[in-house]
Amino acid sequence: MAAKAGDDPDSLMTLATVFCLRNLRKTMCYQGFRNKLCMRADIFLPSEICDKLVNTYMELVHTDSNFEPEESFFQLFSDPRSTRLTRVQLREDFVRDRDLEAIRKQDLIELHLTYCNSLSSRSLKTLSSFRETLVSLCLFGCSNIFYRKGGAPLACTEDSEDEDEDVPAARQALETDFSFQGFNRLRLLNLGQLPDDVEAESLLRPLRSVTALDLSNVRLQGAAFLTQWRERLASLVLYNVDLSEEVVGTVLELVNLRHLDLSRESRRNVKFKMTRKILTVLVQRLLHLVSLDISGHIMLDNCTMPHFEEAVGRPSTEPCKSSIYPLQELKRPLQFLGLYDTTLCNVTHIPAYKVTGSKNEDQVLNAIEAYTEFRPELAHKAINQLFDIARIQHCSQLLRALQLVIAALKCHKYDKSIQVTGSAALFYLTNTEYRSDQSVRLRRDVIQVVLNGMEQYQEVTVQRNCCLTLCNFSIPEELEFQYSRVNQLLLKILEPARQDESIQRIAVHLCNALVCQVDNHHKEAVGKMGFVKTMLNLIQKKLQDRTCDQVMEFSWSALWNITDETPDNCQMFLNCRGMSLFLECLEEFPDKQELHRNMLGLLGNVAEVKSLRPQLLTPQFITVFSNLLESKADGIEVSYNACGVLSHIMFDGPQVWSMEEPRRDAVMDRMWDAIQSWDVSSRRNINYRSFEPILRLLPQGIAPVSQHWATWALYNLVSVYPSKYCPLLIKEGGVSLLEKVLELDSSQPETKEMARKVMEQCENFKEDPMETNSGQEANYGQRG
Repeated sequence: MAAKAGDDPDSLMTLATVFCLRNLRKTMCYQGFRNKLCMRADIFLPSEICDKLVNTYMELVHTDSNFEPEESFFQLFSDPRSTRLTRVQLREDFVRDRDLEAIRKQDLIELHLTYCNSLSSRSLKTLSSFRETLVSLCLFGCSNIFYRKGGAPLACTEDSEDEDEDVPAARQALETDFSFQGFNRLRLLNLGQLPDDVEAESLLRPLRSVTALDLSNVRLQGAAFLTQWRERLASLVLYNVDLSEEVVGTVLELVNLRHLDLSRESRRNVKFKMTRKILTVLVQRLLHLVSLDISGHIMLDNCTMPHFEEAVGRPSTEPCKSSIYPLQELKRPLQFLGLYDTTLCNVTHIPAYKVTGSKNEDQVLNAIEAYTEFRPELAHKAINQLFDIARIQHCSQLLRALQLVIAALKCHKYDKSIQVTGSAALFYLTNTEYRSDQSVRLRRDVIQVVLNGMEQYQEVTVQRNCCLTLCNFSIPEELEFQYSRVNQLLLKILEPARQDESIQRIAVHLCNALVCQVDNHHKEAVGKMGFVKTMLNLIQKKLQDRTCDQVMEFSWSALWNITDETPDNCQMFLNCRGMSLFLECLEEFPDKQELHRNMLGLLGNVAEVKSLRPQLLTPQFITVFSNLLESKADGIEVSYNACGVLSHIMFDGPQVWSMEEPRRDAVMDRMWDAIQSWDVSSRRNINYRSFEPILRLLPQGIAPVSQHWATWALYNLVSVYPSKYCPLLIKEGGVSLLEKVLELDSSQPETKEMARKVMEQCENFKEDPMETNSGQEANYGQRG
């Protein structure tokens, strides 16, 4: 079978890199003085490996909550004799001055620092260490790097460690000593969001060889200085820069430009208008343009051909047919044209191969792709439009859409607007309509970014979107690779006494589904996280409100599932006043059948634990269980489960029955009456993973009624669901135990007759190997 799109395996290089980073002390490092991580002396790593290690390390830090950052990680690359770094990409506040200082002896060719707000002017001194080799530099969003921390002078010593190193850099005093003097090889420079205090012209004047310059969101005093690179500049980004005739005039002198970006975030509060004349002269003068972005500009009506005059026929990229008059001047179609948030994106004939806009899915996806890294405000709008496409229409480029949204959520983990719109889009992009087109790997990537969002934001909308998106997955199967993490996050959501009702309902539903069909070690681990206590707290709250809703029912259902064959969780239930809450719920909600079924199912799990049964053997509890034998709630389920609880108690013999009332024989009589009233062909709301708790009641004479209940249960299950339960009973040795029932003098005639029917049913059943997997389902587990 061919792999689905997006399911390509990671390269061996990637797998090895991640393994080494997760196991540094076992691979290439050792614990040095004061627990400092040190590179082994016999290791030399070339730049291809070092670059991969550092860049993958940053990705793991920001996207994998289970990854533990190393305090001295960057120090591993301090010696260029054993490690070589050439291309490094660092982002967010995680990066500190000391991290850059640690690698200052490396001959970096590329250094990209994005939103590194913890860097102070100390790092400007470090930058100077790379001036002879650096070709590409990005300082986008590093708003504090031009300011001294705490007013300290610009300095960089071998062992410099500021006491306030872990405190984000505060803007104290502008650093005036730094200059790009000596950066003779620097070709690509991104100074996006340069602080207003820093004068771009004087900062850039020493540079002689720049070919690509990004001045996004920079306040320019004038633009004439750009002409110093008149013959060299091939790419210029002036996003959100206030345009004027003077700026446009300067741009027109940069005749070798291939990429020009004059876009804006919004058309609001903009005096400058992109007229037909300006757009025409740009196209006429800048003959080498292959990429142009004029998104967010007010376009005058005379720029486009009237709709009724647009050429008839399929949309064309030929300039001569362009619906945008100025672009008819192009010699060839553009590779890229940014028309996002303009009226131009709606025309029929656009002479460009890739266009950003909001007219259709392709334009929207192009916008997300183009703007995610440095323009989250635009990516947020575009993802919102993708959300509408997936919700109302149909997303035809599903793989690309999912990959772009995932990339945006990873890139902007700390941007609330991206997290809100991205998680909402993921909900619709992962629903049933699109599921068959998604690979396992892609769906795992979705789960990872959803959990990142839940972890980072306690805000209602993000939490709701993330929880709803998780509901689109097969639970617990698809979430098992993050099992502990997702349970911890859900329990954290349910901690507050007053939680949003919709989130609470979804979270409890997910908790229930997560413990429904998993191995006992998972249930025990979740129990230790506080699962039982959290569910009981929710039940207590609903009791106080006198409300029996889905949260109440799902909470009991979740407790039923998590106590299945897990004595420790059963003990927690008893320790946390579980029995008191059971009695209160019975009294407060006497007619809630599903609630009663869930509670009795849970108590059946408790009753299976021999050491805990004495806590159930009180006059109050036995009376309640006896009365519930006559319940007709949910068919036979409540009566059946109540009888199961009592059957395990009776199995301990008369010697433990220390109470006078109710009498043991009277309770057993009521149990016989209840069993005889049940329809043996009843279809059941129950799933058994193992018959062991039932089978232990068979070969004994101390409680014939318990033996009869167990035999009835087996006959009901193997006759109503033969393909599911006959193989399980045979596998677990149930037939030989039933033979012993026939041999016991204490076994009642009706019990023996039913035992024969069970054996006959198994004998007649022709086992199909394809149907024996029902044994993997959870005992007492409910679906959903």
